[in-house]
Amino acid sequence: MEWILTAHARHTMAERGVSVAWVQRTVEAPALPNRDPYDEEVEGSYLPIAERGNRVLRVALNVTSDPWRAVTVFFDRATRGEL
Repeated sequence: MEWILTAHARHTMAERGVSVAWVQRTVEAPALPNRDPYDEEVEGSYLPIAERGNRVLRVALNVTSDPWRAVTVFFDRATRGEL
């Protein structure tokens, strides 16, 4: 699957110290894929990041665009300890 980062995703990655490699791992092999309940075009991909103490990275992807667009990236506190 092909995907790109939006300007907003790049900005949030820089602010939060998230590497492109972590985002790529999360997009390509998520521990948990999940449709966004508020936006049918967005799917969340979740993956614990060992380098950050297994905090769960969430990548919100617009899966209706071609290529897919990573809209935002953040460590999801709500999933802490669940994956």
